[in-house]
Amino acid sequence: MTSDRIFGAVATVVALAFIASATQIQTSFLADPVGPKTFPMLIGAVAALCGITLMIRPDPDPEWPELATLGALAIAVVVLVGYAYALKPLGFLLPTAIAAGILSYQISPRPKMAMVSGIGLSVGLFLVFKFALGLSLVGLPKGLTG
Repeated sequence: MTSDRIFGAVATVVALAFIASATQIQTSFLADPVGPKTFPMLIGAVAALCGITLMIRPDPDPEWPELATLGALAIAVVVLVGYAYALKPLGFLLPTAIAAGILSYQISPRPKMAMVSGIGLSVGLFLVFKFALGLSLVGLPKGLTG
């Protein structure tokens, strides 16, 4: 219950700060009624309402995961941050294959299947994003493709 109340209080304070910053947005005379000022204020009001609800009616105390699970989550976060930084210099295929392989291994620790999953996801997603959706992805590092 305490964690929900703390999170609700933090969410409410952040939502109120969001609303306060939305009041500083300059609008032109041609803006529509739910424009650049009103929409963020509505989002902030809904977030504040949700935070207040969490403080008033918290759930029972949760059972936090074991240390091993938290470690696995930390590894996943590090892999995904590294993936985001590796996309531009290394292209799409190699970082996606490595990240998908590591995350697949965390789900089911079978090295061969994780490697196949990583490569399959990398190639499959590249084909979908590049040709079906028309995104301009760089598949490999520019040094390899010229």
